[in-house]
Amino acid sequence: MTNKNIVRDQFLEVVENQLKENQPPETQHTLDRLLEEGFKEKVAKELLATCVATEMFQVISSNMPFDEKRYIENLHRLPDLPE
Repeated sequence: MTNKNIVRDQFLEVVENQLKENQPPETQHTLDRLLEEGFKEKVAKELLATCVATEMFQVISSNMPFDEKRYIENLHRLPDLPE
């Protein structure tokens, strides 16, 4: 397994944990919306994981805490990818 796959799998694990714990609830709402829009579950979860990855990049690059508001805003914009 490549490092890229390991990192991707870690972001997907965060998504799975958010869904399991319903925290934040917007993760489940976004998954439901994407499924209703016709996305396959695997693809929808990968889209959710891009929001996790984007937020983690922001945390690391800015040395600031996780910004749940920004994360949720990115979820609401899906399937448009976060910048």
